[in-house]
Amino acid sequence: MANTPQSKKRARQTERVTAVNKARRSRIRTFLRKVEEAIAAGDPAAARAALTAAQPELARGVTKGVLHKNTVARKMSRLSARVKALTA
Repeated sequence: MANTPQSKKRARQTERVTAVNKARRSRIRTFLRKVEEAIAAGDPAAARAALTAAQPELARGVTKGVLHKNTVARKMSRLSARVKALTA
């Protein structure tokens, strides 16, 4: 348990930041799920549109420190490859 005023303040700040990060991660996962669903449905146009919408969200996750940049690069690469294979 936090004892000093500084540690109490840090605990409060951590709670707030954790809530924001949790919401951000959830939002990113929703965008990724939409891409996955479009790929599973075999709809190239919807998959391309969903991927286009998901890419800035993923990039924002990196800048906000929610996700690692290599993780996002890997996800974007694999998703774009699958969407490209769908259109071909």
